[in-house]
Amino acid sequence: MTDAAELRSRAQELLAAHPPADTGRLDFLRARFDAGLAWVHFPEGLGGLGLPRSLQPVVDAELQAAGAPDNDPRRIGIGLGMAAPTILQYGTEEQKARFLKPLWTGEEVWCQLFSEPGAGSDLAALGTRAVREGDEWVVNGQKVWTSSAHLARWAILIARTDPDVPKHRGITYFVCDMTDPGVEVRPLRQITGEAEFNEVFLTGVRIPDAHRLGGTGDGWRVAQTTLNNERVAIGGMRLPREGGMIGPVSKTWRERPELRTHDLHQRLLKLWVDAEVARLTGERLRQQLVAGQPGPEGAGMKLAFARLNQEISGLEVELGGEEGLLYDDWTMRRPELVDFTGRDAGYRYLRSKGNSIEGGTSEVLLNIVAERVLGLPAEPRTDKDVAWKDLAR
Repeated sequence: MTDAAELRSRAQELLAAHPPADTGRLDFLRARFDAGLAWVHFPEGLGGLGLPRSLQPVVDAELQAAGAPDNDPRRIGIGLGMAAPTILQYGTEEQKARFLKPLWTGEEVWCQLFSEPGAGSDLAALGTRAVREGDEWVVNGQKVWTSSAHLARWAILIARTDPDVPKHRGITYFVCDMTDPGVEVRPLRQITGEAEFNEVFLTGVRIPDAHRLGGTGDGWRVAQTTLNNERVAIGGMRLPREGGMIGPVSKTWRERPELRTHDLHQRLLKLWVDAEVARLTGERLRQQLVAGQPGPEGAGMKLAFARLNQEISGLEVELGGEEGLLYDDWTMRRPELVDFTGRDAGYRYLRSKGNSIEGGTSEVLLNIVAERVLGLPAEPRTDKDVAWKDLAR
């Protein structure tokens, strides 16, 4: 089945068997997954039909028009955008069957245990250790900047399993149970006053070998799938014209003529064009995804996303004058997701500062674009062939 009309017919069959008005939200989402209409490009039996990714909007539009519930994709973005494609590519059949359905329906939230206090930009230098004991791995270490850790049931985790080889070769990738008694989650208070990020301490956490993704010591290669998908998920989200951060400042410009100046007008025009170019480039990138896995181009999109958010929010604060400096929500909240458009300009300005850090720092992404997209010479790396245990830390 490859015809859009047939796909619409399948969606109508789902709606007839499970009318949204009479079916519980979770029951409908489970039925949608079983019908292969969750993510149509996934294999049959795993929420898909093995069809091109480009056909997913056909299903989404049909179900949305009928008032069917969605899976709240922003809330479970780490699972959808990062964990799922990695599990699909490297997971065993048992792992795919166990994790993908509750991940997609939102019954189980996921987080990412990658960055560490001493291994953020240089992620391969991570020091969290995993030691094999029979059919289990015992993990000890600390992770940081973990979005949604306070909500998560599962985590994708990379840990060092061999300190005697160079840093990229001694890493293994796991699925970690966040309910293990050795997992401690502590909030990190941010400049906005919120605590959407966390630090996570792992003390004697036991992970069955059956929850290892990929081969022992092959975790860096597996992690590249996660990171490439993460950058696309952050910087390549689908937006309408004037979607995202450019929307609120454009609206203010139209509604508050007394705030306008010639200088702000010129800057707004430039940023509006830049935002539209980024939006259309994102559309092209998603078309490329139909043909295969995301590549380093996602790093460029994430770079543009961070720069635009910071420049646009800065302009918005200036446009508001004294009003733009106001920010009245310093409470220690634990949000489930970041809301850039539903808050005031002060929040957007403060929160966007993190955009050039999360999902890979802009400095690291510039290197990726230079080396893997533009083909420029790589930076000298003196630690490339040195065992991790011998590196200065």
